[in-house]
Amino acid sequence: MSDKLGAAALERLKEFADIAFDVKTGMSREELLATIPDYDALIVRSGTQVTADVLAAGQKLRVVGRAGVGVDNIDVNAATMRGVVVMNTPGANSIATAELAIGLMLAVSRNIPQSHASLGAGEWRRGDFVGNQLYRKVLGIIGFGRVGKLVAERARAFGMDVLVYDPSTLEETARDLGVMLVEMDELLAKSDYVTLHAALTPTTTKLINADTLAQMKDGAVLINAARGKLVDEEALAEALRSGKLKAAAVDVYAKEPPPADNPLLSLPNVVHVPHLGASTYEAERDVGIQIVGQVVSALRGADFTYAVNMPFDFEGDFASVRPYLELAETLGRLHTGLADKPVCRIEVEVQGEAVAGLVRAIGAGLLKGLLEPDSDVPVNYINAPLLAHQRGIETSQTVGIHTLDYPNLIACRAMWDGGERLLAGVLFAGSQPRIVQVDEYALEARPEGVVLVMQNRDVPGVIGQVGTLLAAYEVNIGEWRLGRNKPGGEALSFINLDSEPTEPMLRALHEIKAVTQAKVVKL
Repeated sequence: MSDKLGAAALERLKEFADIAFDVKTGMSREELLATIPDYDALIVRSGTQVTADVLAAGQKLRVVGRAGVGVDNIDVNAATMRGVVVMNTPGANSIATAELAIGLMLAVSRNIPQSHASLGAGEWRRGDFVGNQLYRKVLGIIGFGRVGKLVAERARAFGMDVLVYDPSTLEETARDLGVMLVEMDELLAKSDYVTLHAALTPTTTKLINADTLAQMKDGAVLINAARGKLVDEEALAEALRSGKLKAAAVDVYAKEPPPADNPLLSLPNVVHVPHLGASTYEAERDVGIQIVGQVVSALRGADFTYAVNMPFDFEGDFASVRPYLELAETLGRLHTGLADKPVCRIEVEVQGEAVAGLVRAIGAGLLKGLLEPDSDVPVNYINAPLLAHQRGIETSQTVGIHTLDYPNLIACRAMWDGGERLLAGVLFAGSQPRIVQVDEYALEARPEGVVLVMQNRDVPGVIGQVGTLLAAYEVNIGEWRLGRNKPGGEALSFINLDSEPTEPMLRALHEIKAVTQAKVVKL
């Protein structure tokens, strides 16, 4: 880890017998670039800048864990392209941040910092520091995630009316929490206090600017304990100097630490603190313990909770989803092994309650299996969709491509220039994968190890001839599953072998007159 974590997090790490770790804080960029190639994971707070070149230098790197919420110090896009999981810890420091936002609101309303400094200077100027109550004031909350909701609960305890702007929040959620959902312009026009709790994205960068500040109520107060780049600091400074806004309270800055010429630092009507939102003993303990557990689980492939660049969402724990992703991977690998040319399109269909909400996850698994066999970079669930897009592989959901009635079935049709193939698989007892359809052939085959997939005319003697040939080349058959389209028509065999056939054996197999096609796939 390159930023300081609490003692509880380090003690937690020591409990994992399969994990070795180092703490190297205060490294320069050059030192980090020289150090990172030796590590599978990196844990940071807000101080370390995990840039594209750091990620490129980390050839073994699989996970970057952020002990905190914001990941703007991590190049998430570059991490995604390299298949590096980026995780954060939303919720672990939410109470601390919400409490600070309320504290800043109280501090700026009652002139606490200014009156403290005055008294410390030997003055007694009670009349100069008359403030305002929060009771019956209107609070506007921009961004209604975990922190925003906690701020709303605390503000209502002060008797404030709460307006919320967040396009992703449901009316039902707002009603349950006793707040009113409004549009941004209405919130700005009616709020005595506006507090920011939105995520930093390209669309929210400088969300508070000259135009939005002009829409705010005259004499309003702005609180920012979220991300500094949500605010155009020059525009805010001008609104404070002109009297458009009465005051502001700021915990975060566009550049941290802020340079001496930051326009907000010299203003008397600004309360500013050095990014203390998560700086409580309890929050630091909790985020440290949480990120350590998450990173270890991700390294083990057991769980990816709070992975910010996972290309899909799912309900429940990862352990319950993983068998279906692995089945999808197997279908993808089988498609690649059987296709005559590079696959350019896949169509996915799912059937059954257990997989109904996993279409995107299953799609990522299929693409991982499809790309892995001939990829020159590591492929995982994180980067498989992007790599597929780069290769021009189209993916879509469809219905009606399979003919079977299994619960929890995954079907995938792969297409290439001049051909296509349908594969379908299920999990027996929730954990035992089976291939149940290959094109028009129904069967129940174990997709594991070395598999010989063979098509032949359905005539007597083929099984005996193939078995004799495999024995002659000392290749043992583990299991043989067969399906046919009709008696005397065409048959397809899915043969699990104990060892890989040689090229001479495969040539001999093709010389059997009834055999029309045969391919070996490693699953």
